[in-house]
Amino acid sequence: MIHVCPLSKLEQTVSRTGAVRLVTLLSADTDMARPASIAERDHLHLRMNDIAELRVGLTLPGEAHVRRLLDFASEWDRARPMVIHCYAGVSRSPAAAYIVAAALNPHGDEAELAGMLRWLSPSATPNSRLIEVADALLGREGRMIAAIKGIGRGADAFEGEVFELDPFG
Repeated sequence: MIHVCPLSKLEQTVSRTGAVRLVTLLSADTDMARPASIAERDHLHLRMNDIAELRVGLTLPGEAHVRRLLDFASEWDRARPMVIHCYAGVSRSPAAAYIVAAALNPHGDEAELAGMLRWLSPSATPNSRLIEVADALLGREGRMIAAIKGIGRGADAFEGEVFELDPFG
């Protein structure tokens, strides 16, 4: 199971779920402490800003970020949960969860997965740049992009609610 949360709920989500793998998507200037129960080798920290187009002084999510995410996900044995978080739990982490779920289930329906994401997280607005890069890397021929566009912008929220996404179901 993949659990998605904002930074403010990271410790309690890791503790509650017994997660052993952690993906962090934060800007370079945002500090965070890895929960003690997560081994350093089981923590992927991707530094990027929550932007969809290049902006001076900010880090655009790119191919290297998505490749590292996909490699990290492929090494997950799925015996115990993974937590994916960003600052607010609205954009980067829902995008990463969608990407991981799509990668682990290569024959799954992208639109159905996006619909499940919307149902689980009414505030989710997955980062479109992450989705575009993953769509290309996974050879989805625009289906991931179309599916995320199809669910539209999520409800306004200061931060997203914690939710769990089953890649297979």
